[in-house]
Amino acid sequence: MLFHAVLFYLFSFVLIGAACGVIFSKNPVHSIMFLVLAFFQSAMLWLLVEAEFLAIVLVLVYVGAVMVLFLFVVMMLDINVEAVQRGMTRFAPVAIGVALLMAFELVQLIWLRSRAGAPPGGFEAYPEGYSNTKALGSVLYTEHVYAFEIAAVVLLLAIVAAITLTMRKRPGLKVQNIAAQVAVRAKDRLRVVKMDAEKKR
Repeated sequence: MLFHAVLFYLFSFVLIGAACGVIFSKNPVHSIMFLVLAFFQSAMLWLLVEAEFLAIVLVLVYVGAVMVLFLFVVMMLDINVEAVQRGMTRFAPVAIGVALLMAFELVQLIWLRSRAGAPPGGFEAYPEGYSNTKALGSVLYTEHVYAFEIAAVVLLLAIVAAITLTMRKRPGLKVQNIAAQVAVRAKDRLRVVKMDAEKKR
């Protein structure tokens, strides 16, 4: 139990540091790299509570697909870092208030859980033969099927919006006209010019 507690606090410390790196990093690409680290540490915490399926989905889907998409979008967009920093300082009081509210709710939840008689050591061990994948699927596709479909639609809209933002017209952007390239004719590509030979003296 002591070893699990040490791992929990170690992963949590790295996770908090990565989250702070996401917020305070000046380079958007560095922020995405810190977010990848935060997702990986969250996956380690899922492994500690024996939720292997959620951990591997977090790594494969979010780190391997969604974050790569975010990275490409950020690298292709023209982001004004100074304007982003000005906006962050302007909304800093609201962000601090939301963070304090979340911390208060988390403390209240832990306090109520301890008063309800829950074991202080953490989660109880699952019985033999328990499958968190089966339990998650039975709940996800029965009770929360509509929320699952709405999340899929929201992700699709995010992909379409990202493509639209990257395909907008910008000064100095060089694009290819595929239709014009396909419709070109051979005589338009090459022109043979006949001229008399000139003899050097």
